[in-house]
Parts: sequence; structure tokens; C-alpha cells
Amino acid sequence: MTDAQETAADLRTTTGGGPPDDVDKAPIPLLEPREGIPPVVADEDALARVVAAFAAGTGPVAVDAERASGYRYGQRAYLVQLRREGAGSALIDPVGCPDLSPLGEALDGTEWILHAATQDLPCLRDIGMVPTSLFDTELAGRLAGFPRVGLGAMVESVLGYALEKGHSAVDWSTRPLPEPWLRYAALDVELLVDLRDALEAELDRQGKLEWARQEFDAIASAPPAPPRKDPWRRTSGMHKVRRRRQMAVVRELWESRDRIAQRRDVSPGKVLSDAAIVEAALALPSHVHALSALPGFGQRMGRRQLEQWMAAVDRARALPEAELPQPGAASAGPPPPRSWADKDPAAAARLSAARAAVSALAERLNLPQENLITPDTVRRLCWEPPKRLGPDTVAEALAGHGARPWQIEQVTPVLVTALAVTA
Repeated sequence: MTDAQETAADLRTTTGGGPPDDVDKAPIPLLEPREGIPPVVADEDALARVVAAFAAGTGPVAVDAERASGYRYGQRAYLVQLRREGAGSALIDPVGCPDLSPLGEALDGTEWILHAATQDLPCLRDIGMVPTSLFDTELAGRLAGFPRVGLGAMVESVLGYALEKGHSAVDWSTRPLPEPWLRYAALDVELLVDLRDALEAELDRQGKLEWARQEFDAIASAPPAPPRKDPWRRTSGMHKVRRRRQMAVVRELWESRDRIAQRRDVSPGKVLSDAAIVEAALALPSHVHALSALPGFGQRMGRRQLEQWMAAVDRARALPEAELPQPGAASAGPPPPRSWADKDPAAAARLSAARAAVSALAERLNLPQENLITPDTVRRLCWEPPKRLGPDTVAEALAGHGARPWQIEQVTPVLVTALAVTA
């Protein structure tokens, strides 16, 4: 048993099992990786050695990825960290080694341990790394009822170690990467295997291990997300924009900004802020001077930049009425719940009862409501309930909306009761 596993066992003994509420011992600062900071792998020869080492390793593999969100365009990986028994830790530079499919193939069939897997899987997929099975330590913490599920909080509360988290939001596209950043990156996978083992034991103790396995399988088997339709509608502050002509300004400015950001490989927010886009949409300026007077467009912005943004506004102003965007994005689902009372009072009553029932059940099971069953699934069920209400028909409807077997088993009885009361 490793020191970390012994610490986890002590914590479970001290607290009587489950998420520890109070630990007498101060957390032990984790300052250096066990074998020191591994060299950064940035060429094919070094990558081949890492592939061979990890293929020969045993047990699950801890995986993490660092992106440059807020600095670069997109969500590509700029560093990949791994650790496996018998192979040690590795830091791989995807800029120097953009194709990691040989490593992905070498790990085929191996369980991957990630923290908040859905955040890292898209950028890992882009470089050829796709797990066939995984264990998500953040999701495991949620299902086990831990109040804080960030990696640092989990390592501290479960294993008794304190991770230094000061470099989580740095620009990982920087080259060369500073040594303190590399140390931080290596430490992020240092204890993931130990954390996984402790959480598996805790989930098993609570009778939730099979639930977790179903959730992990769902993440691993999920296809890549399709491109978002009308992404400009997610501009922060969009709720202030009411008129279709103003929406057209948001769309034109957003799309112009996106093209520039992609060409320059910078975060779109560094090109033009969302707040500036909304200000221009609300004001509908008719010339450059008026545009330059708006927040986000004055000060250090040059004439050429102002003219390119003004051209986008002019395109929106010149659009014929028929080509203006519609007020709301098309949706295949039910309308926003706030409108249910007017559109369908019976559905609003069903939703209120169902939400209360799910909330009470989640509290009894000691897990977040959204992990017990997604709010969208509850809304869809309440908006269009089965014509013949019963356990079988409700379970079938839940399965049709993507609920996992364990979720269906838990929530079907309370939802049948809630829907029956309001029928």
C-alpha cells in the first residue's frame, strides 16, 4: 500500500467512511513528483520511448491535459501528462508531437483516470487519444456526495495532501514551459491512481459503484459533440438584445471576430469583448465616430480596426428584413419553464411536483440532483408525459431521453407518483 493509500484508509477510518467532514491532521504539501520532473517529450524518438514504457506498464493510467483557454483560439492541448505503474510519469508536448495515436493505441483496453473527463476528452481526441474505458475522479466525488470536487479539494480531503494550484490558468502555449509549471503539471497526475482507488472503495461502501461505472461508460462511449448551431447566440449579455436588427449586429460582429481570432490564433475575447459586441448591437452606430465612442471600441483601438467593426455593423444594417435572425434559437425541446404556466398549466404543475420529488430523492441519496437525473430529462418528461402513466412507460420515456439504467431505477417510482398526483 502506498503512503497515499494509507492516508486515505486512515481518513475513512477516522470519519467512519464517506466524505470526511473534518480531518485533524493538516494536509501534507505535495511539492515534488516522486521521480522528479520528467523531461518534456517533444520529438518522435522520445515519444516512441514513452509509448513503449507505457505499453509495458501495469494497471490504469492517469491522464491530464493542459489547454490555453483565454489565450489561444480553440481548445487544443498544449501539454499531456500521464502516469502509470511501471512507467512513471511523462509530459508530452503536442506541438512537437501532434499525433499521439500510437500512444492511444498502446493504451487500448487500459482504464484511463481523468478528473473532469468531459473537459479533456475533446482535445485528447484531436491528437489521437481516445479511451475505451475510464474512471472520472470528479464525477466519482459527486456521486459519493463530496461537497467540493475540484482536484485539489479531493486530493486533500481523501488523501491528505495539498496540491499547489497556482498555475491552473496560465498560458500553456508558452514555449519553453517554465519549470514551476512543469512541476505543477506532473503533480496533477501524481496521485490520480491513489485517488481513484480510494474513491472506488468509497463508492462501493455506499452501494454506488455500479452507478459510477454506468456513468463512466456513458462518457467513454459518447460520440464527439456536433458543432453548435448559431454559436453567436451564446454571446455574454445577449439577453439585453431584443430586436432582430440588433441580433444581426451581434451575429456579424461575432463572426468577424471569430475569423480574426482563428487567423491570429488568439482567444476571441482578446480581439473584441462580448460586452463591446452587445454595446454596438444596442446602439446601432451609423458611423465610425459613433462606434468609437462606445465602451470597448475607443482608447487604443486603431482606425483600421474600427473600420472593420463598422463594416460588420453596416452589413447588419443593410440586411433585408427577411434575412434577419429570428428572436429565439430553434429548439426541439420544450419551451423555457418560465412560460409553462401560461402555455400549459398542467405541465407546469407536473414539473413543480417532479422537481420537488427529485430534489428530495437526491438529498436522501447524498448526490447532486443533476447527477441523479438531468433537469432537461425531467422537463421533457413533464412536458410530454406518457399517455398511459405507469412505471414501465415512465422508465421507457426516461431511457428514450438518455437516462442510464441506475437513474431509471432510482427516479421512476418518485416520478410516477409526482406525475400521478398532478394527472
